[in-house]
Amino acid sequence: MRRLLAFQEVFLVLERPMDRLSDDDLALLLLIRCFERKLLALFEQGELNGTTHTCLGQEYIPVALRTLLREDDWVFSNHRGHGHYLARFEDPEGLLAEIMGRKGAVCEGVGGSQHLKRDRYLSTGVQGQSLPVAAGVALRLKRHEPGALACAYVGDGTWGEGAVYEALNLAALWRLPLLVVVEHNGIAQSTPTALQLAGTIEGRARAFGVEHHRIGVPDIPVIRAGLAPLVERVRTDPGPLVVEFATHRLGPHSKGDDTRPPDFPRTDWYAAYRAAHPVQSATIEEAARTRIDRIAAEVAARPPAVWTAA
Repeated sequence: MRRLLAFQEVFLVLERPMDRLSDDDLALLLLIRCFERKLLALFEQGELNGTTHTCLGQEYIPVALRTLLREDDWVFSNHRGHGHYLARFEDPEGLLAEIMGRKGAVCEGVGGSQHLKRDRYLSTGVQGQSLPVAAGVALRLKRHEPGALACAYVGDGTWGEGAVYEALNLAALWRLPLLVVVEHNGIAQSTPTALQLAGTIEGRARAFGVEHHRIGVPDIPVIRAGLAPLVERVRTDPGPLVVEFATHRLGPHSKGDDTRPPDFPRTDWYAAYRAAHPVQSATIEEAARTRIDRIAAEVAARPPAVWTAA
């Protein structure tokens, strides 16, 4: 009974019709969604190997943060990081080539879906690993590049890793410019948060004296307006900030391991926005889908990537 009740926890709230987004923001949102859908289709067709973790339903988070992060900031992503990468670089060609192991891949095909390194962007599939590294980078930034910050994306399941607390402890003690973005989608792989997390993420952050800010709506302009002064304070008056997004993961953990009941409520910004702004949505989505289809065909025709040791 407790397990069934745990699945009923709903986070994301759509309080009113979503305001019209700029074409630029919507194009990026739909580029990410079409990219993720294409990956799932390619897996079904047997065109991809390994695994993948899509961010369907969570695309608005990195898109909202895109304008708040600077080129000299470091971004640390995780296993569910395609949206983080695309919001940072808008490079579906390089990312798909990496996942397919084709020429032009971001990391010459050796990183795959989860492990990427480009400029000041790093992703890993190891839970909790990014926070200690991000804290170390934030320490260097504080000493040598004041004004820059380290941003680490984690999920609610990652709060079961001890490295998270070691990193938060030092980040608070040393007043590091560290932005921790928590994508709290209510389920850690296949375990509801209520069955694996005691207390709250806010309570855990504040236990270290770390400021916490919770966001429960997918409205990008509202998110940016609320976060802008907080992120600026991380830069100018260094100290860690935990931003917890209450969100929904629409799909399974990977490709088929979804233990939630079929009637589990899955609030989706996409459906709500399309209903409120059908013409803009249809036009931009068609362009995004056409672009991703073209890229997939072109990348699939490339020769395999060849890794060369540095």
